[in-house]
Amino acid sequence: MNSPILVDTRDRVGLITLNRPEVLNALNDTLMDALSAALDRFDIDADIGCVVITGSPRAFAAGADIAQIRQLDYVDAYCGNLITRNWERLKTFRKPVIAAVSGVALGGGCELALMCDVILAAESARFGLPEVKIGALPGAGGTQRLPRAVGKAKAMELCLSGRFMNAEEAERSGLVSRIVPDERLLEEALTLAQSIAAYSLPVLMMIKESINRAFEGPLSEGLLFERRTLHAAFALADQKEGMAAFAEKRPPRFTHR
Repeated sequence: MNSPILVDTRDRVGLITLNRPEVLNALNDTLMDALSAALDRFDIDADIGCVVITGSPRAFAAGADIAQIRQLDYVDAYCGNLITRNWERLKTFRKPVIAAVSGVALGGGCELALMCDVILAAESARFGLPEVKIGALPGAGGTQRLPRAVGKAKAMELCLSGRFMNAEEAERSGLVSRIVPDERLLEEALTLAQSIAAYSLPVLMMIKESINRAFEGPLSEGLLFERRTLHAAFALADQKEGMAAFAEKRPPRFTHR
């Protein structure tokens, strides 16, 4: 039996490839458990500063595996802690994560991409939350994260109609950071990840946490958190090295401390 994900490292970058191409990388418990375990390993690995998650040319992920969940009733879903049990690991992962999306990212696949910090889209990418078509609704954060990314009106239309949007519309709407040719998607994602991972890891984690605070509270609280985090950065050896390197006109040598 093939592993549902492939895990590799490239310098300071962790690479996770969803590996169920026969079902367009549909997300089941086995895959999500493996993804969570890989993130656990990368979380404690001091040599990893950024993670890339990608799929196959045809699909980042086509959604949750309906064959696994279609027979569930309310008690099964509630007592079995559907979604929460093994979909939440990305939410608590503190290092930067890039989703490199080609082909379809639908339903749970779109929600998985939304959990990442940056989405790079291939020209072939298509995004959507079509759960309404099967008598369900997004349940892995789609109704919460999509409005924060693209605004209420666009999110309402997509969730209520089940319509897909292509890479160009996704970029215009603010869902993806940029579009790249399909054949260069992984190369561009790894290049971006490597440039990020070269910076101070504690500073990267502080930046990620501060930006996430912008979506979770009022502006005044976010500004206070940002200010206190900036103050804390002055305790880092990397802050001293970065500013010294700037003054001395040389590249910094970060130790991630």
